[in-house]
Amino acid sequence: MNITVLGAGSWGTTLAILLAEKGHRVVLWSHNPEKATRLASERENKEYLPNAPFPKSLSVSSDILDAVSGKELIVVATPAQKVRETLQKITPLNLSDVTIVNVSKGIEISTGYRMSEVTKDVLPQLGDHQIAALYGPSHAEEVIEKHPTAVVASSLNEQTAEKIQEAFFTPMFRVYVNTDLIGVEVAGSVKNIMALAAGAVDGIGYGDNAKAALITRGLAELSRLGIKLGANPMTFAGLAGIGDLVVTCSSRHSRNRYVGEQIGRGRTLDDVLQEVKMVTEGIYTTKAVVELARKLHVEMPITQGIYDVLFNHKPPKEAVMDLMTRIPKYENR
Repeated sequence: MNITVLGAGSWGTTLAILLAEKGHRVVLWSHNPEKATRLASERENKEYLPNAPFPKSLSVSSDILDAVSGKELIVVATPAQKVRETLQKITPLNLSDVTIVNVSKGIEISTGYRMSEVTKDVLPQLGDHQIAALYGPSHAEEVIEKHPTAVVASSLNEQTAEKIQEAFFTPMFRVYVNTDLIGVEVAGSVKNIMALAAGAVDGIGYGDNAKAALITRGLAELSRLGIKLGANPMTFAGLAGIGDLVVTCSSRHSRNRYVGEQIGRGRTLDDVLQEVKMVTEGIYTTKAVVELARKLHVEMPITQGIYDVLFNHKPPKEAVMDLMTRIPKYENR
């Protein structure tokens, strides 16, 4: 296939390499011309993914119209809050034969839209069969090392999901089909909020009991939101749900968990973000989900607690105490 990957961060670069190694003809697009020139010259992404050389069938471009023109598959790997801006750049093109697969995980702050909704909003001519997502527990650092990884290809159209499955499937990158696009996108986005909370638990110094409770109740929150939006509850027991939630809340590779940990140790958000080079999606998704939950009347106390810690300067220990001393509840009501 002729494929373009939009976004030359660690995940976009990893997927571009994976696809090229599989035999596809791949263009990796960077919005920064200087970076694109450097990537093309050095034949690796030394900033985000050192020691991962580019295959011969992988080229680099900063001209998005040229990069996308004539391609069968467009992989959108920019930060979630930049997806709209990026897709707006390709509106002049004829996209009638293109499939767009989002691998960006997040909820747009200004609209509360999932990435597929942003795609359809910017490119209304696209049919549901042209829009997909690839989500799941998949740190770039491990995928590039060919550690066993399993994810889901999701689209409202089953044939489209199968097409994505076939495009990405390798012996060490197993892709399952899931047609619950709402559930997959909600789970993959909200889990970043829970990773911030899990990191804060680590930073404070609480133990395994607290981490297990946080992950479990975080799963309950993202499930409530997803079901309210029309998702299949079973999705949250799958790779995009509990799979991605567990890995993001526990892994040393997780930026969201790391940022939460540093805040739990007493550092300010601004201070931590000056250190972290890559985008921490959970911070922005927290803003979007708090507003979305308010509009939908969905109870999400962990999400609200993280919002208060990040943006209202509430001490993390106080946020935990507020969660622990809420009115007693039934678990499944």
